[in-house]
Amino acid sequence: MSQLARLISILTLLKSKRLLTATELADKFDVSVRTIYRDIRKLEEAEVPIYTIEGKGYSLVDNYMVAPVQFTEKQANALITAQHLISQSKDASFVNDFNEALTKIKSVFRTSIQEKSELLSDKIHVFNWNYEDISSNALSEIQLAITNFNFVEINYQKANDPTVSFRKIEPSAMYSINNKWILIAWCHMRNEFRAFRIDRIQHFKILSEKFEDRKFNIQNYFASSPYDGHK
Repeated sequence: MSQLARLISILTLLKSKRLLTATELADKFDVSVRTIYRDIRKLEEAEVPIYTIEGKGYSLVDNYMVAPVQFTEKQANALITAQHLISQSKDASFVNDFNEALTKIKSVFRTSIQEKSELLSDKIHVFNWNYEDISSNALSEIQLAITNFNFVEINYQKANDPTVSFRKIEPSAMYSINNKWILIAWCHMRNEFRAFRIDRIQHFKILSEKFEDRKFNIQNYFASSPYDGHK
């Protein structure tokens, strides 16, 4: 890869991710950290507003605009395929937000790429063999609560249990299995991390009140509490 191509790629990465270290960039482009330092200086000399957070990495000034990105046909196909997979989700908010985002992305496709992506879309079908007709409309809001550390109040009903319980929770992470989204949250009623199927949340309210980050790590969670099916 030429230096110019690498500089453009670094700029695109910096725009797509809040913070990147020199080591991450060096590994990505298979060059030395010293080369990345030179690349960053080149971008700075070109008046790209990069700033360094000491000991953490590089970032771009907010609202800095990068020229429109060109997608290859394979990259466009990957997005179309992802759309079909995501359409199987039973959470309406998630599907709607993804489709709106993809519409914006597709607006920068070249005409030839648009035509081929539409052709591919008509030739893909995803079967859901573990179909369960329980839907939700909470995923997008709960994702915001996770990243903004907002308390959430929920009414929750377990499988095969007519009782609906009220919980105040600190949403920490989520995962998906068999097209079902599972929320991991600190439950104030149980005083521990618990897993909640989002499609079994009967009602939820995102509170303005913030909780303190417990530094939850989902990899450590699975290492100590492997998934064994969820109620």
